[in-house]
Amino acid sequence: MSVSGTCQICGTREITDDCDRCGKLVCATHYDKELGYCTECATEVRGTTEKPPTPDRDEFPDGVDTFRS
Repeated sequence: MSVSGTCQICGTREITDDCDRCGKLVCATHYDKELGYCTECATEVRGTTEKPPTPDRDEFPDGVDTFRS
């Protein structure tokens, strides 16, 4: 991408990509490479901003080794 400027989401970081869905120019932090969307569109498409708990994130209750939703 040859456009320069700041991210249209955070307004502070340098533009690295553009969203394939809405066209926003965004920094690497606000770009979801898997989808090709900005983080705002990726959140809408996926329906959530939170990742499911993983054992290494210490979010499981004591004595529970699996996560069920």
